[in-house]
Amino acid sequence: MCQALGDFRREFTGFAQSFEPGLLAPGDLEVALAHLGALEKTAAALASMVAAEMAKVGKPGQSHKQAARRLARASGTSLKEAERAIGAAEAIRSEPEVEAAARSGGLSRQQAAIVAEGAAANPGAAPGLLEVAASASLSELAGAAARAKAAASGPEERREEIRRSRSLRSYTGPDGVWHLHAQGLPEDGARVMAALQPGAERAFAAARKEGRREAPEAYAFDALVALATSGGGGAAPNEVVFRVDLAAFFRGYPAGDEVMEVAGFGPTSAKAVADVLEHGAPFLKAVMTKGKDVVGVAHLGRRPNAHQRTALDWVFPTCAAEGCGVRTSFCETDHREPWARTHFTLLDLLDRLCRAHHAMKTNEGWALVEGKGKRPFVPPSDPRHPRFAKKAGGGAGTGPPAGEGPSGAGEGPPGAGEAPGPGPGGGP
Repeated sequence: MCQALGDFRREFTGFAQSFEPGLLAPGDLEVALAHLGALEKTAAALASMVAAEMAKVGKPGQSHKQAARRLARASGTSLKEAERAIGAAEAIRSEPEVEAAARSGGLSRQQAAIVAEGAAANPGAAPGLLEVAASASLSELAGAAARAKAAASGPEERREEIRRSRSLRSYTGPDGVWHLHAQGLPEDGARVMAALQPGAERAFAAARKEGRREAPEAYAFDALVALATSGGGGAAPNEVVFRVDLAAFFRGYPAGDEVMEVAGFGPTSAKAVADVLEHGAPFLKAVMTKGKDVVGVAHLGRRPNAHQRTALDWVFPTCAAEGCGVRTSFCETDHREPWARTHFTLLDLLDRLCRAHHAMKTNEGWALVEGKGKRPFVPPSDPRHPRFAKKAGGGAGTGPPAGEGPSGAGEGPPGAGEAPGPGPGGGP
């Protein structure tokens, strides 16, 4: 078998030496990318399986660590990532569907680890997680796996497990860069990020005044330093949003596809939600739902026109474009029908788009397909584009929909347009 691997490597390396992306037709670029991405994923999966087999040789503890070091060296990854990959390779052996997806190039090393961990805690969750992995971002897959774990262990038990594992550590790397890592309950994480948001907005305003443009993560770091060195004073924090199915709230735990979580941060328990509602702080709120429908907002101390934004926080915890994991706090509210024409704002005609997707709509005519919630974001030539629906229905405007430009920018936070990547505390 090693001989076959060596032959394949030489053949593929020869192909790589003569491969020239510039010779591909524009229509073939996407296909080539899909083929190469699948090859990369398959190779990573097989390497992880080999390392997992290597971990069986020798003393249990030492051999596992040594195998991880060899995988990290062979694949150019970190030791921690290699250890996780070996654990995933060991776990998927008992999940034929997951192993088949990994072998066929359907899962990256990180996706395989997330799916394996979710399936290990909740064996019945594997098919659903594979479906999410096929179209969603890595952070959204991690969220689905977290919900699967919570459903298997019970929300209170899982909450206590996370509470016990809470930690904050820092270190300075060999390059002189200081790092900070914290983990704990999602509701605590949401409160921390909400407390940082006013400071991030002030840092953004100061940067704009000086003519500087930086990433939202840079402003969040400035806010963290200011908060830690100012004794905790400053403006009231932004809102923390809980997404809660009514039935789950009254029952005390979620069942089936019901959701009970801190929007953008992960699953929580009914007790945590009850504590929030009893607290009564103006920056805490909860969106109550029945399935996919928003039925009401437990909104404390906010003006009425904030209700629609609260409902949008439930519908769009991340950018509305399918596969995009940019959190809603770094997205813009987008009117499907330009406000300049309608002069009204209707919840069913609003979406949340990140800076990159909003620019594609405004400048290139891309659009979300008809529907609600997360859905495909397609170019104007795609038959699913709304302009074709308007043609079929005889509606106004048959060309690519005109983007709203900056009209939605006021709906998002300052700094939302600074970078297309995820905001502070974004997905993995």
